[in-house]
Amino acid sequence: MEKLLVLYSSRNGQTQKIIGAMQGEFSGYDVELADLHGPIRKNLSKYDKVLIGASIRYGDFHRDLYNFINIHSEQLSAADASFFCVCLTARKPEKAVPGNNAYIKKFLVKSLWRPRKIGVFAGALKYSEYNWWQARLIQLIMKMTGGSTDTSQDLEFTDWSKVKEFAQLVARHKYE
Repeated sequence: MEKLLVLYSSRNGQTQKIIGAMQGEFSGYDVELADLHGPIRKNLSKYDKVLIGASIRYGDFHRDLYNFINIHSEQLSAADASFFCVCLTARKPEKAVPGNNAYIKKFLVKSLWRPRKIGVFAGALKYSEYNWWQARLIQLIMKMTGGSTDTSQDLEFTDWSKVKEFAQLVARHKYE
């Protein structure tokens, strides 16, 4: 059975939820999950595929994502490795395309690695989980970008069919 390593950087759990939805598409793989915010000692050459998913918070990916990539850039470049981003700007269809997404562009400038496949998914707005300051900051960002400022409700913008399609693309075997 082929091996798939899925690494993630999730702040409020939406990236993990997306990975959970993807797992149904990974039949034929022995899937191993690892949190990028913990110590990771992996030889990436032992995996047939690698998938990294990371969320945006206040305009940036977590530094642990870049630390991992900088340490493992050669192994990632040699591997069949893919990447996806979770961000609220992708709630707008034109921003849900990797070539049009500012966070993907910024990632590609900062990263030593060029993923084989790149996906962008809209995240969730979870006002109920934010502290007072976080809610106000995110509310300000939403006001500036035309999003919901109603702190009384949480909203999920993830396009689950797009998540499934990307997972299928990642899972395709080289010989198909």
